[in-house]
Amino acid sequence: MAMKFFLIQKRFLATQSTSNSLSSSSSSSFTVDFLVNTCGLPLKSALLASRKLKLDKKNLQNPPSVLQFLKTHNFDETHISKLIEKRPQVLQSRVEGNLTPKFDFLIANGFVGKLLHDLIINHTEIFKRALHSRIKPAFSLLKSILHSNENVVVALKRSPRLLSADLNVYQPNIDLLRKEGVPVDMVAKLIILNAGIILSKRDRMVAAINAIKNLGLEPDNTVFVRALIVRLQMTETTWNKKIEVMKSFQWSEEEILGAFKRYPQILAMSEEKIRSAMDFYINTLELQRQIIIACPLCLSYSIDKRIRPRYNVIKVLESKGLIKRDKKISTLLNKSEKTFLINYVSRYVEEVPGLLELYKGAAMRTEKDA
Repeated sequence: MAMKFFLIQKRFLATQSTSNSLSSSSSSSFTVDFLVNTCGLPLKSALLASRKLKLDKKNLQNPPSVLQFLKTHNFDETHISKLIEKRPQVLQSRVEGNLTPKFDFLIANGFVGKLLHDLIINHTEIFKRALHSRIKPAFSLLKSILHSNENVVVALKRSPRLLSADLNVYQPNIDLLRKEGVPVDMVAKLIILNAGIILSKRDRMVAAINAIKNLGLEPDNTVFVRALIVRLQMTETTWNKKIEVMKSFQWSEEEILGAFKRYPQILAMSEEKIRSAMDFYINTLELQRQIIIACPLCLSYSIDKRIRPRYNVIKVLESKGLIKRDKKISTLLNKSEKTFLINYVSRYVEEVPGLLELYKGAAMRTEKDA
């Protein structure tokens, strides 16, 4: 009798499992169909999205409402498919309880049209965050520093995470900068230039501030903010690798940090960019190391689009005795495009046929090669 009961129970469980499997398969199939045919997702994307979303054909209320809501805010088919690819669960959002109040708040504070679309699509975390306990306080904090909705919009466009990030993460960083003597307008500049920096871990922020101060830069100096941004944009390993690249060209650490102090972006460049620029200046232009050290800005110029074309022109003019190298090469490299064209190209086109073509041709060839 016990054996008979066991067999019946086993058969029942197997039947139940098969039924559940078929039901799950049916739900998954319907979800994929809906994502493809109604939301415009490619099949591959729909299959991936269906792992995070299960729609019930018999209880399909939210998804159509969400789609209609997005369309009323001028989200087109491309917007909608991108959004759902990134966050399929948005289709299960409550329109009145979740979407409407958040969208109303954003629109009232300057996120309209493309700005609204970009923010929502690029930062889908906003659907998870509470409006009153997370989004509004973050917006208020940013506005207290940036002073206008327009500036907040600019900052959030560059780093949407700030709108939903935990205030306990970046409020202390803002307070630290102010305590260290960084003026509020420069804190605002930092946020607008690179808002994500404010989300750095506190120990990294403290270490970076101390490192920049040790170079002799004062927190109320605008270069301090630029240097801080560069320092926080890379890991310690990456920083050390760039230092080693410059040392390989016989720069001392003191010279490297001195150049960084004058022009922080010198270490924002990639290792490859640093290496190729140094190689060209030393081996082609035959510049002394001290000349490059005195003009760290020169390292940031494009070799192929700016430096090489100018070098070609100067070399031809010198060979024909039309000019003498009576100016520092850095002076020639730093001149604006318009000034260089007038003084060194247009001025000599009659004496040197093809000079303009030589100048423009070098830049055009490199653009095509790129």
